[in-house]
Amino acid sequence: MQVILLERVAKLGQMGDVVDVKPGYARNYLLLQGKALTASKENIEAFEGQKAQLEARNLESKKEAEDLASKLDGQQFIVIRQASDGGNLYGSVSTRDAATVATEEGFSIDRKQILIRQPIKELGLHEVEVHLHPEVEASITLNVARSPEEAELQASGKTIQEAAAEEEEAADFEIAELFDDIGAATSEDEDLAEAVEDVLPDTDEAEDDDR
Repeated sequence: MQVILLERVAKLGQMGDVVDVKPGYARNYLLLQGKALTASKENIEAFEGQKAQLEARNLESKKEAEDLASKLDGQQFIVIRQASDGGNLYGSVSTRDAATVATEEGFSIDRKQILIRQPIKELGLHEVEVHLHPEVEASITLNVARSPEEAELQASGKTIQEAAAEEEEAADFEIAELFDDIGAATSEDEDLAEAVEDVLPDTDEAEDDDR
């Protein structure tokens, strides 16, 4: 099926190109999203008549997208989710979740603009793409954590596994110190007892003297 592109489409062509695509792709995506028209003689003539206007509109939207991308690119957004001790989420983080947290931070983004290449099913930092325009995209990071405190920890570069290992090591150290203190106290008690025995007279000798 032949269509004429009304905007640049990645791996397909530029605005004004007439390309061959599968009918399902054309109907369910290109035509539905207003990215193309069927390449009939009437539509091609209509496009040529509106080409200058479409190009001007494209440049305007591209400039707006570039302005947003300059502010959005590299931003990190916190997504709070429940997860197991091993870090596996009870569910997954969706494009809707990403759009919601970004919008809450002042960036107007639609879920259809976000691309998550690998399903997000565990805690940690996850990079996702935001396609703001056919020629403009940005990259953001989703900091998926069970609490704001955990998110702050992950943002500093530590994983929850590393943090848990450090806590366990600290606990072991405290226990070891406690046993050392008990051992030291016992040793001091023994030294004190020996000192007392040295000072006090021998009981058997004292009884002999009394006789």
